[in-house]
Amino acid sequence: MAEKTDTEVLIGGRVFTLSGYESEEYLQKIALYINNKVSEYNKVEGFKRQPVDTQAILLELNIADDYFKAKKQISLLEEDLAAKEKELYDLKHELVSAQIKLESTEKAMKSMQDDRSRESKK
Repeated sequence: MAEKTDTEVLIGGRVFTLSGYESEEYLQKIALYINNKVSEYNKVEGFKRQPVDTQAILLELNIADDYFKAKKQISLLEEDLAAKEKELYDLKHELVSAQIKLESTEKAMKSMQDDRSRESKK
């Protein structure tokens, strides 16, 4: 199991100690994401006039929205990948079939040439 990491981060002007099994860089990245969301919303005049608990809910809703959009994008990419893998499998199957057909045709041609050769020698 990975070693537990404790790191201090600055979120919204306050220092928090985050603990987890992720790297310090990852935990800092999470804090940066939260700070960017807070900054983004603090630029909206109507947001700043809301009570602090409402601000927190709006931020949570926005983060949840980001999460579900990212999850949907992953799902779409996974579907696209599966379709491309199937297409690749089908193309490989076609290639193998074409190679077998080519080999069969080449054998038939060689057999015909051999038969003509024998007939001409008679």
